[in-house]
Amino acid sequence: MPTGYISIGSNIDKEIHIPSSLNALRDLFGELTVSSIYESEPVGFVGDSFYNLVVGFQSELPAKSVAKLLRQVELDHGRSRDSQKFSARTLDLDLILYGDEIINDGRLQIPRDEIEKYAFVLEPLAEIAPALTHPISKVSYADLWQKFDKREIRQRKLDNSERN
Repeated sequence: MPTGYISIGSNIDKEIHIPSSLNALRDLFGELTVSSIYESEPVGFVGDSFYNLVVGFQSELPAKSVAKLLRQVELDHGRSRDSQKFSARTLDLDLILYGDEIINDGRLQIPRDEIEKYAFVLEPLAEIAPALTHPISKVSYADLWQKFDKREIRQRKLDNSERN
């Protein structure tokens, strides 16, 4: 059964949408491996800060089916169908990895290039799956995070008292 990883982000009512999305994902996939929550500045636009995290799960569903389920959870949380890439959002759920699959099929890209591009995806992924290797580069996420250029990062890991 493949292990998948989902990047989660929210900057509209994030204190509501992040816990609610975790409940929805548990209902769909059962037990989750959940990273810390990171607060980060928006990328590509000016707006409220985001909460970002990554969760791991196991499923026998095809990756496309998982992606459709994630899209429905986003819509259930008030995400509009025509939301722009760089904009405020109630909830953003991206299937970033699914086993060792490599998929480039329209809107579904696995592994997502955001893994190596954005600290708000790579750091929480490296936290919960440090020894796992990228299916294309074969480099571990811990090593990718160690080598990541951290000079421009504008994010911080929240402790439990800051999440409420």
